[in-house]
Amino acid sequence: MKLFEFPERKDWSSICQRPYRSNEEVKVQVKSLVDQVKKDNDRALYELTKQIDGIKLSSLWVDVREVLKKSDIDPELKEALQLAKSSISRFHKEQLIVEPPVETMPGVTCWRKSVPIERIGIYVPGGSATLFSSLLMLAIPAQIARVNQIIVCSPPNQSGFIDPVLAYAANLLGIHRIYTIGGAQAIAAMAYGTETIPRVDKIVGPGNQYVTVAKQIVQADSVAIDMPAGPSELLVIADQSAPPHFVAADLLSQAEHGEDSQVVLVSDHHETIKQVLRKLDLQLADIPRKKIAAKSLEHSRAVLCNDLAEAIQFSNAYAPEHLILAVSNYSELMKQIKNAGSVFLGYYSCESAGDYASGTNHTLPTGGWARSYSGVSVDTFIKKITFQEISPQGLSKIGSTVEHLAEAENLFAHKNAITIRLSKLGGENEY
Repeated sequence: MKLFEFPERKDWSSICQRPYRSNEEVKVQVKSLVDQVKKDNDRALYELTKQIDGIKLSSLWVDVREVLKKSDIDPELKEALQLAKSSISRFHKEQLIVEPPVETMPGVTCWRKSVPIERIGIYVPGGSATLFSSLLMLAIPAQIARVNQIIVCSPPNQSGFIDPVLAYAANLLGIHRIYTIGGAQAIAAMAYGTETIPRVDKIVGPGNQYVTVAKQIVQADSVAIDMPAGPSELLVIADQSAPPHFVAADLLSQAEHGEDSQVVLVSDHHETIKQVLRKLDLQLADIPRKKIAAKSLEHSRAVLCNDLAEAIQFSNAYAPEHLILAVSNYSELMKQIKNAGSVFLGYYSCESAGDYASGTNHTLPTGGWARSYSGVSVDTFIKKITFQEISPQGLSKIGSTVEHLAEAENLFAHKNAITIRLSKLGGENEY
């Protein structure tokens, strides 16, 4: 990790840069893949999976029940998945809110109705690790929102099938078919539809920068997305009282996601940074994914600030996906948070808990998008439709106001829609 000591604010933006390849370079590659799928449908999916993943598929989907017949899942892992499902369900069910009608004036009543999106597509990352937990995080709130159809895509393994644990998680949720397509081509398939994969109304799920760019491309063309969710990231603010081995473990928990992940340590105490970096080296040697984590650490940062107030200001500038406040006075510091995907308070609120089983969603905005996006929730899968009912009395109350406003904008047909109704109420003849 590169250390920045008391950086000036004019340099913060450069320190906050993510380690991605040129977006334009990636966009050209992804656009080509998306166009190929849009044009050739299933044939493109077979060809691209062979070309990119080195896998010759015999089918574009698997029945998870057939996968489970040939698999032996650890009973403790099954129990852990069921507990995670319970926690995630319990947290997200509270997000179902029925808004009461509002009478804005006598005779004028307005309200909103939550309507589920008809068909959504879920992308579950694969690659070096299949994130079966992402399926729980995405499908559970969609089911709570009562989405009618859920399409799931995930990269195949070398045999052309899927991870048995992912199959178990899907079956646990009542999802029996997973399409074995990954990367940008999976996003394109769900966005435009193919002979085998249905077109969806919205695509959700994290992924690498290729997946993120593909989601942005199809959003501009045809289908909604949850957010630009790219490589994972974590920022930890640690004061002098923070246990260095806790902080080091948290940083590694995100660094091991991928070589393009980024972690940031921010502190007001030089010795704390020194101790955390020492623990980081010791713990790195013991994790199986140390090569991936080590690559991530090459473009990660440690930032020494003048005080914790400045530390939280730097965090707001970075706008992290995950933010841990490993400080003694987090109840005060948390009030100053403006930009973050999900926040973890205190020494024992480790980010890993949020990734799996505390209940909050782990599909969060990355790359600074936490300035304007929220993480996935039940609301992600719901449209809000407004209704209004105006009685004759209500029109009499609001009519003159609308007429004046419409006339001021030179929209006389708008005004007339009111005027003819007021005339009718006044007993005048129709014209």
